[in-house]
Amino acid sequence: MTMTIPPKDRGNRRASLADVARLAGVDTSTASRVLNADRNHRMRPETRERVTEAAKTLGYSPNPLARALRTARSFSLGIAVPQLVSPVFEQIIAGAQAAARERGYGLLIAHVPENGAEAFEQLTAANRVDGLLAASLDDDKALGPALENTGVPFVVLNRKAAGITNCIVLDTRAAAYLAVQHLTALGHRRIAHLAGRAGGYNANDRLAGYQDALAAAGIAMDPPLIQNAGYTVEGGAAAMQAILARSDRPPTAVFAATLLSAAGAMSTLRDAGLDVPKDVSIISLHDGILAEVMNPALTTVRLPAREMGYEGTTALIDLIDGRRDNVARVLDQNELVIRRSTAPPRG
Repeated sequence: MTMTIPPKDRGNRRASLADVARLAGVDTSTASRVLNADRNHRMRPETRERVTEAAKTLGYSPNPLARALRTARSFSLGIAVPQLVSPVFEQIIAGAQAAARERGYGLLIAHVPENGAEAFEQLTAANRVDGLLAASLDDDKALGPALENTGVPFVVLNRKAAGITNCIVLDTRAAAYLAVQHLTALGHRRIAHLAGRAGGYNANDRLAGYQDALAAAGIAMDPPLIQNAGYTVEGGAAAMQAILARSDRPPTAVFAATLLSAAGAMSTLRDAGLDVPKDVSIISLHDGILAEVMNPALTTVRLPAREMGYEGTTALIDLIDGRRDNVARVLDQNELVIRRSTAPPRG
């Protein structure tokens, strides 16, 4: 559908809602309902399409200050993440930003450390956000009360916690199974696991997936091959050092919980004089540019992290608007991405 801007010259004036309505051939209230995603009023799909196209043609964006004064909302959301440099959280934030922008919201990004329970309340109070996306704070006992104390709707991303119903997670157990299954199919029998944070929701799921895949291949689990690494480069390097120090016979393959720990492990293997993948294959969960530029390029299981941020934000706005009562979803679109870091074991 193509629209032509009316001949009247608007100069540099910002397009108004009335301009959008005029171009779409509808009244201003109809244009407002479409652009504010009001689903309580029925209208023809082609009407919605005309209004949306008119807004794009005119470069229309709502005036956030006027809208906030009219509705007593800030039309801003907060997202709390434990790391700002992680490729995984970068993807989550990108998805959240895209969804917020589509619905006319701003997104405030905040670094909240894993022990920063009080930061949630400070974030919402100081910035008057209408809702909160929480991907931080691993302590289940602290997470629920911390979110409830904010007084705003919230959605937890990337984990489940007791007493919290609003959450969107990835199926990391299935992803871990897919990763280790790839290694066993190559012929590996001695497979190490660089685990996440001990006792954490995702760490437990990934460990379970690792165990499932070993059992399916008829391989007995060897506890000395499992080491908590967390989700950092330093943690991955230290964990790999610990596993190598336990035996004169290193593993032939490594399954890392995430990209950063895989990068650290690869550095340790290189320092130990071991070649990847000739001596040790390595695979991790999540994917991104970091996996592509490692040397060798890292085999991964790609998880829908961006989609999680997008879906979580959309669901949060629906909670704010009263269009839904709860959010509970597991995203399972996992995909094996084979690169040069995995190969059959020597001999």
